[in-house]
Amino acid sequence: MAEGVTAGVFFGTAAVFIRFVQVLGSFSIVFWRLVIACVALVGVLVVCGRVFQFRLVKENLKELLGLGLFLGLHFVFFTFSVRDTTILNATVLVNTTPIFSMFVSSFLFKVKPSPFALVGLTVSFIGVCVIAFGETMAGKTVGQGVSPTLKGDLEAVVAAAVEAFYLNYGGKVRKEMSLLSAMLPIYAFAAIIVAVLSVPARSVISPMPLVAQTALPLIGLGLLPTAIAHTLYFSSLSNLKSFETATLAFLEPVGATILGIAAFQEVPGPVFAFGGGLVLVGILFVIRNRGR
Repeated sequence: MAEGVTAGVFFGTAAVFIRFVQVLGSFSIVFWRLVIACVALVGVLVVCGRVFQFRLVKENLKELLGLGLFLGLHFVFFTFSVRDTTILNATVLVNTTPIFSMFVSSFLFKVKPSPFALVGLTVSFIGVCVIAFGETMAGKTVGQGVSPTLKGDLEAVVAAAVEAFYLNYGGKVRKEMSLLSAMLPIYAFAAIIVAVLSVPARSVISPMPLVAQTALPLIGLGLLPTAIAHTLYFSSLSNLKSFETATLAFLEPVGATILGIAAFQEVPGPVFAFGGGLVLVGILFVIRNRGR
C-alpha cells in the first residue's frame, strides 16, 4: 500500500515536467522518458549488485512485450492530453483507470468488484460526464465544434483505459519476476515501440536535448514519475488487485494541480472542480472495502 501511495505523490510531477519540455514532440518526450528510466534502473542494478533474471525474461517475453505496448500507448496518450487540455483535467481523467480496470478484471479475469467498488464506478462516471459537459460548454469550438480541451480530455480517458489493461496483465508478471528484472525490459520494449509508432505518426524522435532548460525537466520526468513512481506502482501489484493499485494514484491530480497553479497559473473552474471531486470520491469508494 505504501508503494502505491508514494507513487501517487510522485505521479503529480509528470504533467508539470511535460509542460516544460513541450519544445519536443510527444513521441520524443515519451521515448526519452523511457530511456532515462532504463538507464536509472540499470544504475540501481549495478550499484545494488542485483541479479538480472534473464531466464525469466525469456520465459515471459510475450507478456513483457505486451506490457511494453500498453505502457508506451499510455504514456503517449497522456502526453498528448497534457498538451491539449489543462493539467488538472489530464491528471484527474487519467485516474479513471480504476473504473476501466474493474471492467477488465470482471469480464476477462472474473474478479468481481465489491458493492463499494460499484458505487464508486457510478459516482466516478457521473463526474467524468460533468467534466466533459463543462469543457464542451466552456471551450471555444474549432473545426466541427469540438472543444480543444475536450480533445485532451478524451486522450486522457484513452490513456486510462490502456493503463487498465496494463495493470491487469501486469499482475501475473509481477508475481513471477523480481521488480527490476520485469520493469527494465518493459521500459525498454515500450521505448522501442514508441520509436516505431512515431514513424507512421510522422513524428520523428528528436535527439536528446543538451540545453539545461529542456534537459533537466526531461531527466526529472524520466526519474521521478517514471523510474521511481511507476516502478513502485507496478511493484504494488504483488499484493493488490489491479483496480486497487490504480486507485492509489488518486493523489496525482492533487499534487499536479498545486504544481500547475504555481508554475502555470492554471486555476480550475467550479464545474471541473465539482466533476473532479466526484471522480475522486468514486475512486475512494473503490478502496474503502479493502480498508474495511
